[in-house]
Amino acid sequence: MKLIKSLLAVALLGLLSLLPLRLSQALGRKLGDRYWRKGDAAKMTRQTRQNINACFPEWGESEREALVHASLQQTGCSLCEMGMSWLWPAKRTLKKIRRVHNEELVQEAVATGKGVILIAPHLGNWEVLNLYLSDQYPFTAMYKPPRLKLMDDLVKRMRARLGTRMAPADTRGVRMVMKALKRGEMVGILPDQEPDRSGGIHVPFFGVEALTMKLLPQLAAQTGAVVVCGYAERLPDAEGFDLYFVAADERINSRDLEEAATAMNLSVENCVRALPEQYQWEYRRFSTRPEGAPRFYE
Repeated sequence: MKLIKSLLAVALLGLLSLLPLRLSQALGRKLGDRYWRKGDAAKMTRQTRQNINACFPEWGESEREALVHASLQQTGCSLCEMGMSWLWPAKRTLKKIRRVHNEELVQEAVATGKGVILIAPHLGNWEVLNLYLSDQYPFTAMYKPPRLKLMDDLVKRMRARLGTRMAPADTRGVRMVMKALKRGEMVGILPDQEPDRSGGIHVPFFGVEALTMKLLPQLAAQTGAVVVCGYAERLPDAEGFDLYFVAADERINSRDLEEAATAMNLSVENCVRALPEQYQWEYRRFSTRPEGAPRFYE
């Protein structure tokens, strides 16, 4: 059964890779519209709405619902762009990048020789960002391996096709990341997925307590690496993508873990507020609650 699922997923990616960017994004928006029309009967829509309502309580109900709709459309785009991101020739995908904003921040960080930790939230098209960094810098990306081996092999091969070293989210991967930082290189970590309870600490994210990874702030404190945020904005009308680099909150290098983890979440939050509709709001970010707190998701 796992093999069949893997083959179907690869076949779907192959079909999506045949589409030009304009058609894949149009298909993604249609997919998002379909989920939005289903309302809370669709799990993805229900969780998107719960997250947005909790994270933007200061917004009016109509504003939040408009964001729910836009978010589902953008999530659909992210899914339908996977054929482009993974199976197009790398140079063809890189041609879709229109502008790179504030790259001098990354260049200055690399020049310090202390290593660079790139915070890459699930915002816009993070696969395009990964491809650009692989093309420009010695780059090690930490990732959570898919359960399906065929998909894991595909992910590693396609993300590494311009030289990225893929570090699994385990002890071996942490060693790879430490060595890269000691060499003064850049490492990329997705900071906004729930870790195991033992690997996380509860700190606010958009004012809601969220189990947050310890690893990134611990690496920043131990190595003195410069921490930078990055994301790839999906431009309207299939014009391509703009890349943005933003300085992380300076407290992220603190040896006080709670302070550093809070600074990391605030850094992610600042990026998301710049482009809220393109964040992955359907993810169950608040599943693991602090002891004694009620369940967040129905």
